[in-house]
Amino acid sequence: MNGAAKGAIVGGVFLAMVGGTAYGVYTLVGDSGGSGADGGDGGGGARSSASSAAKASGPVTGKEAAATAQAFLAAWAAGDDHKAAGLTTDMQAAQAAVADFKAGAMVSKAVITPGTPDGATVPFKVEAEISYEGTTKPLAYDSRLTVVRGAGTGEPLVDWQPAVIHPQLQKDEKLRTGTPASPPVKAVDRHGKELTAEQYPSLRPVLDSLRKTYGEKTGGTPGVELWIEPAAQDAPKRSLLTLVEGKPGQIQTVLDADVQAAAEKAVALHPEASVVAVQPSTGDILAVANHRRDGFNAAMQGRRAPGSTMKIVTAAMLLEKGLVAADRPADCPQTVSWEGKVFHNLNNFSLKGQPFSTSFAKSCNTAFISLINEVGDNGALPRVAREAFGIGLDWKTGIPSQDGSVPVTSGPAAAAEYIGQGAIQMNPLNIASITATARTGVFRQPVLVKASLDGRTLAATPRSLALGVSQQLVRMMKQAAGPGGTAAGAMSSVAGSDKGAKTGSAEVDGATAPDSWFTGFRGDVAAAAMVEGGGHGGDTAGPIVASVLNAS
Repeated sequence: MNGAAKGAIVGGVFLAMVGGTAYGVYTLVGDSGGSGADGGDGGGGARSSASSAAKASGPVTGKEAAATAQAFLAAWAAGDDHKAAGLTTDMQAAQAAVADFKAGAMVSKAVITPGTPDGATVPFKVEAEISYEGTTKPLAYDSRLTVVRGAGTGEPLVDWQPAVIHPQLQKDEKLRTGTPASPPVKAVDRHGKELTAEQYPSLRPVLDSLRKTYGEKTGGTPGVELWIEPAAQDAPKRSLLTLVEGKPGQIQTVLDADVQAAAEKAVALHPEASVVAVQPSTGDILAVANHRRDGFNAAMQGRRAPGSTMKIVTAAMLLEKGLVAADRPADCPQTVSWEGKVFHNLNNFSLKGQPFSTSFAKSCNTAFISLINEVGDNGALPRVAREAFGIGLDWKTGIPSQDGSVPVTSGPAAAAEYIGQGAIQMNPLNIASITATARTGVFRQPVLVKASLDGRTLAATPRSLALGVSQQLVRMMKQAAGPGGTAAGAMSSVAGSDKGAKTGSAEVDGATAPDSWFTGFRGDVAAAAMVEGGGHGGDTAGPIVASVLNAS
């Protein structure tokens, strides 16, 4: 090849015949190893460069990351699963995934463009074409890979994860193109407005779940799609692209399109954010939104410690036992110790001579934990959570969801549960429901579609909160949302005076920042949000909840 011809090809994209099918190949830009129509020379050059550093140690350099990523992406784009797999930390899994990209997802052409490396992480863009039985549609998405040193060799290799192929792929999941078993559904909100994944992107997993559960019952017929085949048989397929439209059946939800739109906009401001809005008087779920790279419906299926938002339940237990009252003074020392573990307040603040409502409003940890000895029953908090707030009662919302967990523990773990840490697991749906129950005193199991649609039995608690307890909880949440309360900043933007809230921050092992939690109510709407690694509840999750409440 002469110099002029070579110069015209470097940095370009050509089509090669791979197994009789046109497959996109990207050429390595600025790689001294040269370029070839099958991507082989460029890949080999990067591989040779990597091999020369086989015994290297220390962090992967940007140059090594770029060269290894280039070689891997070129091999993948060329459909060379063997070469691509050899540049990863898991040859078997990577080879199967790269081969399946063509054979299972029916990718007929792929152009893969690397971005600027960020240390050892290299972003890239995939522009592909999916072809099935004479129909071809484009598919474009962004992903990323990280280069690490191979164990024992020091050679830079792609740290293999399913998400390298597609950011929503998880362990043992696959991309598939064909005719799915369940027909599509046309979901509408409570007013009959259509809810689409294009207009409400974070509803995609919700719509996929509705389709799996109700698709065959609504009279639709399937088309042709690209989807993510889940590892678990009971999980819904997650549709990514429609090649041939099917005939959808219609299903009515209790969502509110306006509240949903506000929720979508609010979570989009923060990565790994989720929010749910519930109507306390009915249990209807008005909105559910997530902004997550993995596409997981963490708003309804997440399991994470909720931090001080759990103090709503703990306060209810203490009020029921008569150990506190909203207007009665409560001790709030800087620290308190329980069975060898010291618990403290934020910045070690303390309150003297203040009522319990102030300890709640300022989120005093020690005011809650210091009463554990007087409670004298490690099962008291789990019991109130289950019997009055419905936590752990097998909710049937209409799609898969987790209904929370407050296990019976002992020692320091039992004290940690008083402030929403330890073994407690919740998601925004659970916390929004807890706020709704506090608001009305009655647990109404949240639903996304009415139970009358399929005759399912909803969870019910054996009792309600005492009227006086509910009234005090509402009063304390209003104080937390007012001047001096930890929720004041976020709730100051919420219209009206009939509003209350509670902040929360939950420390997670290994995380650089705590999870941000916030829950609040306004009128007949309760909402809760969580941002993984978001820090203080009022700073990150709080504005999300405020935006949702203002839209209701």
